[in-house]
Amino acid sequence: MSAPLTINILELTRRAGTLKDVVVSLPVADFAFGDDRIVATRDIDVELHLESVNGGIVVQGEVAGDTTMLCRRCLREISTSVAVPVDEIYQRVPDNPDAYVLEGEQLDLLPMVRETMLLGLPDAPLCKPDCPGLCPQCGADLQSDPCQCQAQRTDERWSVLDQLRGQLGD
Repeated sequence: MSAPLTINILELTRRAGTLKDVVVSLPVADFAFGDDRIVATRDIDVELHLESVNGGIVVQGEVAGDTTMLCRRCLREISTSVAVPVDEIYQRVPDNPDAYVLEGEQLDLLPMVRETMLLGLPDAPLCKPDCPGLCPQCGADLQSDPCQCQAQRTDERWSVLDQLRGQLGD
């Protein structure tokens, strides 16, 4: 359990509208992500703003860290920073299906920050928006070298139709 993300909420829950800011940088190891896309050499930056509301606490802010992933088209390694917005609610009696349960006088934000960071990673990262990817025939990286194989190979199963097209003309 990481002490910087465990907040005493006794003061927050006494009166609606009470505010608290949490700004920390914690080592990646504290989160036990279990995902090698999140780089362990830089800390995870957490900037959260907590506000007490009737029946709960609203948590807003941002979680940021470095990632290393593979481009989905060309398989090049991409190293980038990811900043994920946070907008969550903790409630004693959850009436929102997405709410976290608020129990006791201590609020552990670590599981929420961990989940937010993991969900904020891109599903299909690209090294650049117009990445041409790999040649489907020979596997050449089309970004660095033009492919030397035949540009369009025909599927032999369609050869009979190609013959008919030649007989019919345009």
